[in-house]
Amino acid sequence: MGEKERIVLTFDIGTQSARALLINSTGDILAKKQIVYDPAYVSPQLGWAEQDPDMYYDCMCKCAKMIREEMPERFEAIEGVTISTIRDTSVCVDEEGKPLRPAIVWIDNRQAKGSPNVTGIMKPVLKMIKLEDFFDLQYKKSQCNWIREEQPEIWEKTHKFLMLSGYLTFKLTGKFIDAAASLVGHIPFDNKARTWKGPKDIVRPIFDIPTEKLPDVAETGSAMGYITAQTAADTGLKEGLPVYPSGADKACEVIGMGCIRKEQVALSLGTMATMDFNSADYYELAKYMAPYPSVVPGSFTPEFEIYRGYWLVSWFQKEFAELERTAAKTTGKTAIELLNEKLKDIPAGCDGLMFQPYFTPSMQMPFAKGGFIGMADYHGRVHMYRAVIEGINYSLMEGIKQAEAAGNFTVKEIRLGGGGSQSAEICQITANMFGIPVVRVHTHEVTGLGSAMAAFVAMGDYQDFNEAVAGMVHERDRFEPDMKEHELYKVLYDGVWKEIFGKLAPLYSKTQDIYAQYKK
Repeated sequence: MGEKERIVLTFDIGTQSARALLINSTGDILAKKQIVYDPAYVSPQLGWAEQDPDMYYDCMCKCAKMIREEMPERFEAIEGVTISTIRDTSVCVDEEGKPLRPAIVWIDNRQAKGSPNVTGIMKPVLKMIKLEDFFDLQYKKSQCNWIREEQPEIWEKTHKFLMLSGYLTFKLTGKFIDAAASLVGHIPFDNKARTWKGPKDIVRPIFDIPTEKLPDVAETGSAMGYITAQTAADTGLKEGLPVYPSGADKACEVIGMGCIRKEQVALSLGTMATMDFNSADYYELAKYMAPYPSVVPGSFTPEFEIYRGYWLVSWFQKEFAELERTAAKTTGKTAIELLNEKLKDIPAGCDGLMFQPYFTPSMQMPFAKGGFIGMADYHGRVHMYRAVIEGINYSLMEGIKQAEAAGNFTVKEIRLGGGGSQSAEICQITANMFGIPVVRVHTHEVTGLGSAMAAFVAMGDYQDFNEAVAGMVHERDRFEPDMKEHELYKVLYDGVWKEIFGKLAPLYSKTQDIYAQYKK
């Protein structure tokens, strides 16, 4: 007789859907249930993105019950629960934990009107070190400031200002507590100390949320609460099951891909495309941009992000893939799968067509726009589609180069996750572009896998995350780069791609100014 199989239940709450996963200590996905939100969010005004926070909890409960019905014995054997959610999604609750307004989802673009309350000597100091604009932009993007300005009655009643992870943890445990590695958003969290920033911290005026309105912080390695009687009734889980802290989606994803050393980078080809790595050292890939807290205590997850990453693939499908959508009805394949099969028909570099994936401005590129560059009469839809894939990769290439420069190391291996990683064609293009082997692990449910690892480390199955990665992450396939194609991509990147944004940025800014004047 072998040893008893140890099982945890992990909830992976994404932008588009919720998943519940049964995972054992060797990294096998024993069961998975998924519910796609309909709609993913609502927009009361242009650019807004809101959702009923209890919708996420309801989906969790339904997924759990579906697994219980399908696998009752294994469901009964669950020894712990973890949760990983999308980041920077806020929920205001009263003293009883009831939401006071819809959650503001991370893709929301509303902005506060005011500015940080910087006084005394700090004002000239910020001007001298050229941080005024950075502070101002961060203040405007902080959801807490918009609520304080536009809905003061809501802010007054707010007992706790929570990330979605904290709200769902409250629903599971009845406690206002959140995992340190989940506290990623426009909040005064000290990523280095893994606790709340003090009232005199230099950045506190950006999002000056009173400390009493913030949750307790739990560190990876011990239970942060237990399943309540109400949650047991809602989900079918046993009352008293421990809920272990893990981390936000990207933090869990990096560990779930097996990226435990900084020479291994994780490229997430999801709604937001990112380049992340796990590091015991503190690196800022961009000035004043602190790395996020890792699921691994004492470590960091530096990140480079493309706000609208593989969302662009969905956009392309919607706008340009009517033929594939029609064919999908009879082929048994999705429109995206049919498009991906055509990628090999287009040569590397798309016959000179390039794509800028900056559909949403960022702090580093406040005036950025997206666009195709180099369009000619011989370019067609599939050229455009491959250019989208290559454009996202070119941008992620910038992230890897920033990481190597900041940390003085060389990336030796890329691991892919997210929806785009399910395409072998995209994996091979990525290997060719970067000139580095690309690895896919045994499951694309890497966020859930990384979250489950935190539970198994806390439960003592593994001494640390190095052991957990060795025991739970297994290489499925490896894509070796075509170095001839890589040389072409390298020349295009160095000679053309790096020049595009600098050349177009003044025009982006001018266009914005023209329309601002026109609308007055």
